[in-house]
Amino acid sequence: MPLDHYVTLGRSGLRVSPFALGAMTCGEDPGSAGCSVEESEKILATYLDRGGNFIDTANFYSNGHSEKILGDFLAAHPGRRDRVVLASKFFGNLFPGDPDGGGAGRRSIIAQLDETLRRLRTDRLDLYWLHNWDRHTPIEETLRTLDDLVRAGKVRHLGFSNTPAWVTAQAQTMALLKSWTPLIALQVEYSLLARTVEGELAPLALDQGMALVPWSPLKNGFLSGKYRRDVQVTDSARTAFVGGPSDDEYTVIDAVAAVADELGTTSAAVSPAWLRAREGIVVPILGARRLEHLANNLGGLETALTSEHLRRLDEVSAPTLNYPAAMHGALSAMLQFAGTTVDGEGSGVYPPLVQSEVRH
Repeated sequence: MPLDHYVTLGRSGLRVSPFALGAMTCGEDPGSAGCSVEESEKILATYLDRGGNFIDTANFYSNGHSEKILGDFLAAHPGRRDRVVLASKFFGNLFPGDPDGGGAGRRSIIAQLDETLRRLRTDRLDLYWLHNWDRHTPIEETLRTLDDLVRAGKVRHLGFSNTPAWVTAQAQTMALLKSWTPLIALQVEYSLLARTVEGELAPLALDQGMALVPWSPLKNGFLSGKYRRDVQVTDSARTAFVGGPSDDEYTVIDAVAAVADELGTTSAAVSPAWLRAREGIVVPILGARRLEHLANNLGGLETALTSEHLRRLDEVSAPTLNYPAAMHGALSAMLQFAGTTVDGEGSGVYPPLVQSEVRH
């Protein structure tokens, strides 16, 4: 599947590439672990030339430099801005000592958007994400402000990132009941090494017709193929920040590598291909600090995993989900179906019912 075989992003009319390009690595500002302006522009040009149209950044990435690199690049290529689905995020505070410099209150959202639009050299965003849950601001204030920005034409669509499912569900219900702009997508950590999203957020997205836009589909590069057991990896910037894989993570890494070998491809291609095979609309965000990284990741477009490959990867990476997830599988079926089969799901019989009359 090429990058120009687009998908509809959630319950909206917005068409995006099956992989988004993440711009967190654009810029070499202190603490960013990113790449130079020149390398960033090569990556952007390659992604767009191959038909990609979905670029994701945030006000906080590289202290605002990521947005500026994107804005300068698009301004230098007339006509490209109108063909790009440009997304950014608000929440991060770039002004030390100013409590209203970040977060999700009305004043801070409006100020952050104005700064983002200035750096991006555009008059609107196609998608604006809440980057994190602001526990100190009522969700209705955030939603009403975002709806005002949509009505003003500064923002086209809305999404949440890194926000609890109960807050997201509350927000979506409120937006629908008040005829405010609803959420069309959730940006979440999701990979073969990070599947806890399947407990609450993924089912919520599926139920509400939201797309899932996974960040770090290679889990900090652990699933890129570079990490192998008993192989020393020298990446001081990354390992200083996240450390190395655990023994359990290496079990998954080994399984991904085995599938890649069978298919004649790379681990970096298998991992996003697995995400694209999940239920619903799933649009992984590819991050790249080098042009060759992007090329390897885009291999996921051409990687077709068989049902057997998917089964093996699902089993080896199966997550332990928080309560009450364990109550909703086989135990739930056993308690309610009493040995019958409903919607294709069978059950055993709960022991106390075996030898007792319960119907009067």
